[in-house]
Amino acid sequence: MTRSILPAVAIVIGLAFGLTASDAKPVTYKLPDETAAFKPGPNLDVVKNNCTACHSADYVQTQPRGPKFKKDFWQAEVNKMIKVYGAPIDEADIPKIVEYLTATY
Repeated sequence: MTRSILPAVAIVIGLAFGLTASDAKPVTYKLPDETAAFKPGPNLDVVKNNCTACHSADYVQTQPRGPKFKKDFWQAEVNKMIKVYGAPIDEADIPKIVEYLTATY
């Protein structure tokens, strides 16, 4: 019986303090302008669909460059995004992203 009373009590308390949905005001903010763009390349659409959910092209362009930073490096970076940061990347997209990054950066 306690379970059914709690929502009603919360509503009464909320109304007593004048907390209504009409008190909520929209929050707006302006994002900074993009200063970088992903380079054209194979699987660019897959990269945009997955990577830009969390960060911009600026982040990718700040990564190390050079011969030792190729496929193994990008594979490790994509795995880190998934395992450490929880990036929701589909398993089938991983090799496509790695291919794009290896070929383009």
